[in-house]
Amino acid sequence: MNQPSVPPRPAAPVASAASADSLSAGLPPAFEQRLREVLRSEVEFIELIGEDLVAAGGKRLRPLVTLLSAQALQVGAPEDAGGHHGDALALAICIELLHSASLLHDDLIDDADTRRGQEAAFRRYGNVVSVMSGDFMLARLLMLLSELPAAARLTRAFGEVASVICEGEVLQFQVAAYGNPTPEQYSRIIYGKTAALLELAAAAPALLLGASAAQEQALRQYGRELGMAFQIRDDLLDLLGREEDLGKPVGSDLREGKATFAVLQLLDTPAGEEVRAILLRRAAHGGDLARVQALCAEYGAAEAGWREVARRLELARAALLDLPASPARQELETLLDRLALPV
Repeated sequence: MNQPSVPPRPAAPVASAASADSLSAGLPPAFEQRLREVLRSEVEFIELIGEDLVAAGGKRLRPLVTLLSAQALQVGAPEDAGGHHGDALALAICIELLHSASLLHDDLIDDADTRRGQEAAFRRYGNVVSVMSGDFMLARLLMLLSELPAAARLTRAFGEVASVICEGEVLQFQVAAYGNPTPEQYSRIIYGKTAALLELAAAAPALLLGASAAQEQALRQYGRELGMAFQIRDDLLDLLGREEDLGKPVGSDLREGKATFAVLQLLDTPAGEEVRAILLRRAAHGGDLARVQALCAEYGAAEAGWREVARRLELARAALLDLPASPARQELETLLDRLALPV
C-alpha cells in the first residue's frame, strides 16, 4: 500500500491542447471561493488535496451546466438563478464535490499516474489519505444539501446517482474480466461513469427551484445526452488521439481490456476475432495499439463514433427547445458545439 509522506507542492498545471476547451472561465469567481471554503480542513493533507482541486481547475463542465440550467429556468431573482450567490451556487458546489470525490477514488482504482497534469493524489499522499479525502468531500456535500430547499428530494437524487456511478465503474471491470463486451453494456457503463452525473447537474436546479415536470425532463435529457456524447468522445480520443494533446498515454482503455465504442464496432467486422484477441490480452504485444488504430481507419469505426457523438448532441439540443429562449439556454447550446468535432 502506498505510504504517505510530506509531498512537495506541485508546480502549476501546464496547459495542454486537451484542456484548451476548458470551460471554467464561464463560472463566477464566487464559485472557486466558495469551493475553497467548503474544502477547508484543519488536517493538513486534506487541506492540501482540497487546494490542489481548486488550483487544478479542469473543465468544471458539471457545475457550469448546473448554473446555466438554473438561469435557463428563469425562476427567482436573476442573480440568484444565475448562481452568482445562494442556493444555485451551493448546488453547483455539490455537483463538483461528487465529481471530485469520484475522481479521487477512480485514480486509485485505475492505478493512474496523473490527474489534470499533476501526480495523482494517492501517489503523493497514500491510499488512505486519498480515499478519506474523497469521503470528506462527500460529507461536505451532504452538509450543503441539508441546507437547501427541497433537501430531501435533492439528497435522494444525489444518492441515486452516486449508486449508479459505483455500479458503472464496477460493471466496467466485470465486463473486462469476463471478456464479453456488448454495446448495451457499454451504454450502461458510460451512463454510470459520466452521463448520470451530468443528467443530475442539469436537472437538479429543477428540483431546487420547483420547475415544471416538462422542464425537469428537458434538462434531464440534455444532461444525459451531453454526458453520453462526452464519454464516447473521450473514449475515441483515448484510442485515436495524441499523447501530447491528451496529457496521458494513448490506448489506456485498450490496455485495461475495456471495449469502448470504436472497438465494439470492430468486433462486428471481419477483423473481429483479431480485435477480441488483442482486447483479451490487453494489448500486451508490441504493435497491438497501432493495429487497432489502423483497423479503425480501415473499417470506419472512428467515423461511426463521431457520428454517434453528433447524434447524441443533437438529442441534447432538441431537449433545450422545451425551455424558453434565453442567453443561458444559448450557452447550454454552445457547450454542445464545443464537443461536436474531434480535437
